[in-house]
Amino acid sequence: MIEVRVRKKRIRVSGHARHAPPGQDIVCAGVTALCQTLIRSIESLTEDTIKYEISPGRADIQCGNLSESSKTLVDSFFIGVCMIADEFPDYVRIV
Repeated sequence: MIEVRVRKKRIRVSGHARHAPPGQDIVCAGVTALCQTLIRSIESLTEDTIKYEISPGRADIQCGNLSESSKTLVDSFFIGVCMIADEFPDYVRIV
């Protein structure tokens, strides 16, 4: 199960969906793509600075004082994660 925790200054994603074998899991791939896109979008499209750590089965993004642009990117990330959780409730949980 992938758990997504979105807080005011931090986003934590942990776990594996186990929807399919490694390398074939569309749920894991979708959540991973959203996490990596959020990080690169904030870095590339805004002046904001974030700290993050990514490892297999885990992403920890610390995002303190965000601009409105970055907040919109986080909102977009959250919409995407919620869509995946709605489609695959046995594999993704928003906490």
